[in-house]
Amino acid sequence: MKLASASPCSKSDCKSLLKIRIMNNMFSGTIPAGIFNLPLATLVELSNNFFSGELPPEISGDALGLLSVSNNRITGKIPPAIGNLKSLQTLSLDTNRLSGEIPEEICGLKSLTKINIRANNIRGEIPASIFQCTSLTSIDFSQNSLSGGIPKKIAKLKDLSFLDLSRNQLTGQLPGEIGYMRSLTSLNLSYNNLFGRIPSAGQFLAFNDSSFLGNPNLCAARNDTCSFGDHGLRGSFSTSKLIITVIALVTVMLLIVVTVYRLRKKRLQKSRAWKLTAFQRLDFKAEDVLECLKEENIIGKGGAGIVYRGSMPEGVDHVAIKQLVGQGSGRSDHGFSAEIRTLGRIRHRNIVRLLGYVSNKDTNFLLYEYMPNGSLGELLHGSKGGHLQWETRYRIAVEAAKGLCYLHHDCSPLIIHRDVKSNNILLDSDFEAHVADFGLAKFLQDAGSSECMSSVAGSYGYIAPEYAYTLKVDEKSDVYSFGVVLLELVAGRKPVGEFGDGVDIVRWVRKTTSELSQPSDAATVLAVVDPRLSGYPLAGVIHLFKIAMLCVKDESSARPTMREVVHMLTNPPQSAPSLLTL
Repeated sequence: MKLASASPCSKSDCKSLLKIRIMNNMFSGTIPAGIFNLPLATLVELSNNFFSGELPPEISGDALGLLSVSNNRITGKIPPAIGNLKSLQTLSLDTNRLSGEIPEEICGLKSLTKINIRANNIRGEIPASIFQCTSLTSIDFSQNSLSGGIPKKIAKLKDLSFLDLSRNQLTGQLPGEIGYMRSLTSLNLSYNNLFGRIPSAGQFLAFNDSSFLGNPNLCAARNDTCSFGDHGLRGSFSTSKLIITVIALVTVMLLIVVTVYRLRKKRLQKSRAWKLTAFQRLDFKAEDVLECLKEENIIGKGGAGIVYRGSMPEGVDHVAIKQLVGQGSGRSDHGFSAEIRTLGRIRHRNIVRLLGYVSNKDTNFLLYEYMPNGSLGELLHGSKGGHLQWETRYRIAVEAAKGLCYLHHDCSPLIIHRDVKSNNILLDSDFEAHVADFGLAKFLQDAGSSECMSSVAGSYGYIAPEYAYTLKVDEKSDVYSFGVVLLELVAGRKPVGEFGDGVDIVRWVRKTTSELSQPSDAATVLAVVDPRLSGYPLAGVIHLFKIAMLCVKDESSARPTMREVVHMLTNPPQSAPSLLTL
């Protein structure tokens, strides 16, 4: 959801606003500039969303005391205009994609007590001017690309209790002045390029070794010897202790080498039984896939088996690893290899790409592109379903319809999905819909899956009526199942389980709308529409509802094709016609 479409205060026209708190949501797009220029606002919290773009170059707000845009996708530089926020006490810009340098104008924030720009790509040196903010109690500049030395003026911050400059590219020696900062209780300078001796007086005695790890040229000498700086650990060693330590390290290293050799040999022997078949260039091996089959990587379970999230080497994005039980490439192939290769050749923007599979004689693990936002069903019916507003729902309906249309009408050979449901419509990082698990129901049927009803002819609540007397599915069965998905988008309800025994969402909608005393297009939709929706265009909801009811007609011949569904979704009428007979 874009913030500008969700709030009337997209400009600086809400002069009376005192606080804005919309963290932990799914807002996206650019943050409206007006939010940073509200004259009476004391608090703006936008953290944990999906905002992108740059911070506005013009920022004011005399009363603003807290500004947080943590954990978004903000790019660009920190605008110098941040220095205009004279009342600012807390500034949190961490976990974004900010670049450039820390602006000198921050020195004008005399009331600033906490600043956090952790986990960005900030470069350059730490500006000495920031230490003019004498009220600072907490500084977190970790996980950036800061260079240069630590300014000696840091000692001016008499109230500073927390300082984290770890995982940067800082150089030089430690300022001895840090030892006289009596309020400093937490210090982390690890994983930089600092060198020299760690002072052995003052506050430095209060910090343990973890504060200085990862600085190989940093050491602390209690005598004249300062030649053993193991990853920044402090201390000096006598000759005997050094010899003992070296022997111990060599022994440990030999044990590690032997253990690694045995594990790699065992893993290699195990992986020989597995084969990776790729449908495009993949920079990983079957062994890498097998390494991901761990309990902590499980992201889903179903009739087909377990789904894992796999983190591949060489900078490859995550992949989804789906176990297909009962189907191996050995003695009982049943044409699996040929048919799965057909699925692997499918390329469409709204269909999850099958990257390949890893197999032995008993089992196949299918490799798909990973969809970070999970399935439509999980999102729509989960705790965040209310944040999925109408514009996004309608777009997902169009994109999923295009994917199914391609399977039915444009790919070669044509494919019937056989298990269309909201849990098989996956969402990428931009919430674009992709149809998943197309064509797999047939393999489950051939394998004798224990869940044959849900696996062969669809899932409960989505099964077309003709299955009861023909035990066959065709493309119109897919259309019926897709109509159920559209009803889920309109009503926000699960297909079964909310309406009593033996009642699914289609029967519930028909019963609810038939009981209206004065039926009309608007009354019908308002009787079933998701109460979590707000600000939706009634005509658009009516249009989608009518298409859904066409798709779930009892007679398969009365249902539209997916090509006709796409046409209706992408060409809404200028004025809504009378309600279709349900």
